[in-house]
Amino acid sequence: MNRHVLLLLAPLVLLAQDNKPDFSGIYEWPKALPGADHGKGSATIFDRKNFAPFKPGGEAFLEPRTGDPRHDEPRDFCLPPGMIAGMLSANAVRLVQNKEFLVIAHEFMAMTRLIPLDGRPHREGMEPMFNGDPVGHWEDDTLVIETTNFKRWMLDDYYYTDPKQYRMHSDALTTSERIHRKDATTLSYKMTIDDPKIFTQPWSQDFEMKAKPEWEKMGIFEYVCEENNRCPGGHCK
Repeated sequence: MNRHVLLLLAPLVLLAQDNKPDFSGIYEWPKALPGADHGKGSATIFDRKNFAPFKPGGEAFLEPRTGDPRHDEPRDFCLPPGMIAGMLSANAVRLVQNKEFLVIAHEFMAMTRLIPLDGRPHREGMEPMFNGDPVGHWEDDTLVIETTNFKRWMLDDYYYTDPKQYRMHSDALTTSERIHRKDATTLSYKMTIDDPKIFTQPWSQDFEMKAKPEWEKMGIFEYVCEENNRCPGGHCK
């Protein structure tokens, strides 16, 4: 057999030996299930009916927009979207998986997450991060990604639906993502939000990611956004 063919087949053999599903491929971003609030924008949002009750003071989770573009839409200045809002942005997502890692390469702002699957613990002594610190493990055929060590940042794009509700998670947030294959062309994607500074208990929402093999020809588009954008609010004169 040709050496290059062997190299291409090697990751698949490792996955087959582990008897775990291979999620590699190109997909739509996670989309809400029928009946959920879809908001007014193209990005997916969380449906408020899934929220746990607020703790006293947790109402600070809902901020009004201030008119300051660096607060209202920091992505216009090329600041990162953060893992949650970024994952729900309306762009293609490529998954690349082998025995040791799952790579989630999101087209939006070239957000890339490298998720170890080898059982290592979360890192210690790190500064809070936009995308947090993820580690993954398998529960039967479901991949579970636990992420900690977030900085306070936007949860989703709901403020395009209601500008008085800019949803901001706290720095105590942890998330759990559960991914499993629903059928040959669909991944089930469940996000659990655990933010003890805001909510009385964790809460979850189910989404789906549809495979888009027809996008393979073009692949993930280059998305270039560099800090020091000098166009206030993204509007260049």
